Amino acid sequence: MHRTLMSETAALPALAKSALILAAALLAGCIAAPPPNLVNPLNLDAGNAAQWYRQAAASGARVLAIDPAQSLVVVTVRRGGALARFGHDHVVASRNVEGFAAPSAGRADFHFRLDQMTVDEAALRLAANLDTQPPADAIAGTRTNMLTRVLEAERYPLVLLAARRPGGQAAGQLADQLVDQPLQLSITLHGVTRTVAAPTRIDTTPQGVTASGTLQLRQSDFGITPMSVMGGAMTVQDTVELRYRIVAR
Repeated sequence: MHRTLMSETAALPALAKSALILAAALLAGCIAAPPPNLVNPLNLDAGNAAQWYRQAAASGARVLAIDPAQSLVVVTVRRGGALARFGHDHVVASRNVEGFAAPSAGRADFHFRLDQMTVDEAALRLAANLDTQPPADAIAGTRTNMLTRVLEAERYPLVLLAARRPGGQAAGQLADQLVDQPLQLSITLHGVTRTVAAPTRIDTTPQGVTASGTLQLRQSDFGITPMSVMGGAMTVQDTVELRYRIVAR
């Protein structure tokens, strides 16, 4: 993000430009705070989840595999403050979601790697109603800052998600069906696990299940502190929008 801000200061007076460059250097996307010491409530682990599904399949349960080619997780991050016009909103996405679902058990477990996420795909920016496109060097800078300073991807390489129907109810019948179902979605990010209510549209067919929805998350809930400088004149908003479409076949 700091490259984006710096690239748009050419027309500013020298004093204002210096202040913005300093602020951009401090922002550097976001500054990650040490995660709180929280207990993982569901013992989320990609290996443990895969073992559960292997055992379920061996017992005769219907187990579906997440289709990465059809699944998508998109996060929209917005700027804030009086000087927000000198930055860009950003869209970060994963097209490499992997995992499994067991409709009869009302559960799905999936994950993706942070270092495989894309930043500011043009089509996804349009879908998020963002009518500008940052330059390539700004996008590269944003991605680097996101992986290193914000998310510490080398230390926490995976985002784990576990969806559960309340009470372990089955996710519909094995017939054409389109329903809205509340899910409990546990998200492990940056070493912290949070569980949120996720209103989800579920399309169940004999071939598989498609689940889609949108929800708001706060970075600070995962031990990430969005940076604010110059008395809040330039900020990264704490709240982000998570949009997902998970297809299991």
